[in-house]
Amino acid sequence: MKSTTAERMNHTIFVLVTLLYWCSLYVYVPILSPYLDHLGASYTMAGIVLGSYGLTQIVLRLPLGITSDRFKSRKPFILLGMLCTAASCLCFALGEQLGWAFAGRVLSGVGASTWVAFTVMYAGLYRGEQATRAMGTISLLTVAGQLFGMSMSGYLVKWGGWNAAFWTGAVIGLAGLALAFLLKEPKESGDRSPMRFADLAPVMKDKLLLKVSSLSILAHSVLFITMFGFTPSYALSLGADEAGLTLLVFAFMIPHAVSSFMTGKVFAPRFGAWNVVLLGFAVSAVCSAATSLVPGFGLLLLTQAVNGFFQGLHFPLLLGLSIQHIPEQKRATAMGLYQAVYAIGMFVGPFLAGGLNEWAGLKSGFYLAGVFGAIAVGLTLFWFRPRRQRSDASQPSLSR
Repeated sequence: MKSTTAERMNHTIFVLVTLLYWCSLYVYVPILSPYLDHLGASYTMAGIVLGSYGLTQIVLRLPLGITSDRFKSRKPFILLGMLCTAASCLCFALGEQLGWAFAGRVLSGVGASTWVAFTVMYAGLYRGEQATRAMGTISLLTVAGQLFGMSMSGYLVKWGGWNAAFWTGAVIGLAGLALAFLLKEPKESGDRSPMRFADLAPVMKDKLLLKVSSLSILAHSVLFITMFGFTPSYALSLGADEAGLTLLVFAFMIPHAVSSFMTGKVFAPRFGAWNVVLLGFAVSAVCSAATSLVPGFGLLLLTQAVNGFFQGLHFPLLLGLSIQHIPEQKRATAMGLYQAVYAIGMFVGPFLAGGLNEWAGLKSGFYLAGVFGAIAVGLTLFWFRPRRQRSDASQPSLSR
């Protein structure tokens, strides 16, 4: 059945809104840790500010998802998400103080908490059996938006100072908000019960979901300690300038995007999903720990390229595997739970790393990331070593 012109236009608008959403959320991420250094924040305080993004999502992601599902309305939450991403950037731009930085990062967490509404609405734009394909497509949009936003930050700071990145993010967020008003909600089938808090108990008993969620906590801890955390500050300590941060972003994110796209379509069907997840954790653990031993910026770029590629292997597979054995009518609940749980890693990782850096220096946080990766390797071997089912591979679907 062919889509109408209106449906294609709605799909195009959604794609643009999604790209602007992630771009606004991540346009200042590569310079956030250096910016906090500029404000005089201790490593502990920097860890608190960085981790507040995840802490907010722990609290809000599931309630927002359930509320959206109960009212069967996604658009208001998408509008809320775009508004909060813009407001987050404005907080950074209007107040060059740690309090404003903390408020801005909390607001970005509120904006990111609405992501579940994006994913459900986008799946609704596809028909029946194409919903899995929708998750693969939206994962690519996620990485593309993040890459575009992060690649601008270094140049913006070099051109117009710290605030240039924040004002740009605010403009992008407001543009996405205006565009989101044009979205039309897809019709949902009336036979699906809305997600409820009461549905959490049976879903939480699914052992595979709990194991995959635990691994995802560790995966996000590593990511938010490294590239989305303290790696940019370490790059500056090695002599990189603001423009060098853009090279750092490309070095990490392009391989990350390539492997995220290929892992469900190429690697997992050929080698088995759990083998690929295991390899991703193993190499990323080594690269994250080795970051602290890198003597120069050029070699740092190389380690981040490898790290980005191998971290991209397990993120999409874990998200697909989290709902693989969940009945269709409970998948929205499972997805909301999964997204709320892995946000623990977004908070715990940078929070612990910040305290450790305060005590033992900036390099120590990367060793912690290596430890988290090694724990994930051990758990994967313990839980899933007997599995050799190549059917475990799902379409990539990255979200954070």
